[in-house]
Amino acid sequence: MLEIRPIMATVGILLCGLASLMILPATIDFVNSNPDWQAFFVSAAITLFIGGVLALSNHGEAFFSINLRQAFLLTLSSWLVIPLFAALPLVWLHISYTDAFFEAMSAMTTTGSTVLTGLDGLPPGILFWRSILQWIGGIGILVMAVFILPFIRSGGMQLFALESSDNSGKVVSKAHQLTVWILCIYLFMTLVCVILFRWSGMNLFDAINHAMTTVSTGGFSTHDASFGYFKNPSSHWIASLFMTLGALPFSLYIRSLTKNHAALYYDSQVRSFILLLLGVSLVLALWLEQEQGISFITALQMVTFNVVSVVTTTGFASDNYLAWGAPAAGIFLVLTFVGGCTGSTSGAIKIYRFQVLWLIVRSHVFSMMSPHRVQTITYNDRVITEEIQRSVLAFLAVFFTTIFLATIVLGAMGLDPLTAFTASVTAITNVGPGLGPIIGPDGNFASLPDVAKWTLSLVMLIGRLEVFTVLVVIMPSFWW
Repeated sequence: MLEIRPIMATVGILLCGLASLMILPATIDFVNSNPDWQAFFVSAAITLFIGGVLALSNHGEAFFSINLRQAFLLTLSSWLVIPLFAALPLVWLHISYTDAFFEAMSAMTTTGSTVLTGLDGLPPGILFWRSILQWIGGIGILVMAVFILPFIRSGGMQLFALESSDNSGKVVSKAHQLTVWILCIYLFMTLVCVILFRWSGMNLFDAINHAMTTVSTGGFSTHDASFGYFKNPSSHWIASLFMTLGALPFSLYIRSLTKNHAALYYDSQVRSFILLLLGVSLVLALWLEQEQGISFITALQMVTFNVVSVVTTTGFASDNYLAWGAPAAGIFLVLTFVGGCTGSTSGAIKIYRFQVLWLIVRSHVFSMMSPHRVQTITYNDRVITEEIQRSVLAFLAVFFTTIFLATIVLGAMGLDPLTAFTASVTAITNVGPGLGPIIGPDGNFASLPDVAKWTLSLVMLIGRLEVFTVLVVIMPSFWW
């Protein structure tokens, strides 16, 4: 039977860490003479107490000794429990716990969908707390992508197992070294982004918040107008750059710094990702120039920011791209599915799965023409085995089935087909805004029924954990 004491102990430690983080927004509100500091103080006390009980009652069970099955359960438990407690300070905004949990889950999964309005007038501590949650959600998914997903065979993730991984079922043997590398790169990118945002004209508070939500490809803003609030084009170009950097594989950053300095350049996934961003941005900019008569440079800045935001699943908005016409809206809907690279902070399907799918289709077509021809499919000079092919196809099947089921459930609650479908898509892809007047770039999710918000919170979690992490844990055979 599965031993859960190490999981409970580690979740308790994580809750204690979450409680300590609540002191930061509490301090900001206290310094600004905002009474909301009390919300964080009380929430921190509750979280610390429960986390301490879990950690002390299961004392002696070390995280680094857990096996693979326990790692799966720990991953799912962490992403469920942390938002439950992270939502507590938000309740003091006089919103329901459903709304607070939706906001916290959206933050932790770096989705960026929101139920809050009047962001410009909210207490600074609350705004900072939302940004912190997205930032730690980004680092959390990076650790999971490096240590957990390659072992679960989540849609071809076997291709990205690191050389230092221990395939016997233990967590990566040199996990602490890789974690330090990831954290240092993540912190450095965030710091540089803060400096550049400050240089572009943002005040320090906006620069820090938007740096955290940009590098994590989360998309929460401190303003209702999102990035449309900032009129300096340099802010948009800087954000586009760091959203792109956040969507690249962090394992390749490490390899570039330690072994092969050209690792990023020669990676097939990275090159395809960059070419996609450049190609779509140029085509849409030319089209927008012709349709709306604006200068090409202005069109390129508008289009590039929004294309990068959607493809990297960040979800910032600088303009209502639905007003650009039906072709543009259709393109953005398709881009929602794409996502960045594996081992990054972005969500959605990921570039490499589309590449592998194309290789599988091409191989199948060739086999129809030459049935006896022996074919070997390779990706980044690695053989794509039948097991990897099956896992990619299985991932896509479950991914789209989840969208269809969620769309049906939301439709049964009275949502119109466009809202139901795009809400499901944006939740599982962790993008943020959907399409239509309700949840589009100019709207939010506040008006949706409570059951719809709980449904979408679950779909966000499924998408963030790459589908199979959740399926594995709910299987009865997992527990015995």
